[in-house]
Amino acid sequence: MSLKLENVSYIYEKGTSQETAAIKNVDLEINKGEFVAIIGHTGSGKSTLIQHFNGLIFDKDFDLRKLRCKVGLVFQYPEHQLFEATVLKDVCFGPKNEGLSNEDAWIRAKEALKLVGIGEEMYEKSPFEMSGGQKRRVAIAGTLAMNPEILVLDEPTAGLDPEGRDKILQCISDLRENRGIGVVLVSHSMEDVANYADRIIVMNGGEVMYDDVAHKVFAHYRELEKVGLAAPQITYVMHELKKAGYNVDENIINLEEAKENILKCLGR
Repeated sequence: MSLKLENVSYIYEKGTSQETAAIKNVDLEINKGEFVAIIGHTGSGKSTLIQHFNGLIFDKDFDLRKLRCKVGLVFQYPEHQLFEATVLKDVCFGPKNEGLSNEDAWIRAKEALKLVGIGEEMYEKSPFEMSGGQKRRVAIAGTLAMNPEILVLDEPTAGLDPEGRDKILQCISDLRENRGIGVVLVSHSMEDVANYADRIIVMNGGEVMYDDVAHKVFAHYRELEKVGLAAPQITYVMHELKKAGYNVDENIINLEEAKENILKCLGR
């Protein structure tokens, strides 16, 4: 399955003095199995764009049920949506709402919880007794239990400590590897984007500014700075080393690549 947008535009408060074009003539295709990051400064159109992915902003006659079985959207701070008495009941809610029997919903929920690293000992606990990172994983499991082919996550690491952030991102990466689902990650962290995404879509003024592999997008770091973005910090370090006379690759975007490249340059 692929998720395709053709010449999509959206205007808020149309016909009023507050009229704002949030996205303009966007053409995109995201395929199952891809790990795509969407970046852009506040007001660039990121949030409106991903709401179109899941049909939150769609014509009333569109078959939203069918779309939402294919594309799962996890909001920023998704743990605020947790409401059931136990973890297992919360994750069962979506499948039951789809019409599955209690038994089938439990099977789906347990599989989803296993995928995000939540063990059976947590099933009967209240989700509100869990850590922030655990709550986030339970919320992601609730979306996974719907068996989406593409998972869209809006700032899934917001507010987490470094350990919780790393666990969430590794969990998402593992889901992509093990289940072959497509992942769309909205993030303000250029380091996270560089470490995990294969492809980056840059939004600016409601339009797609860049859509390419990570290395090529961050090679335009000066242009990104002009629209309130940047490259990962390691890219700037590599540029400084290049200026200092070291024969390094200045377009390196993560620490592991930098380590290998610097050691190679030093003959080690």
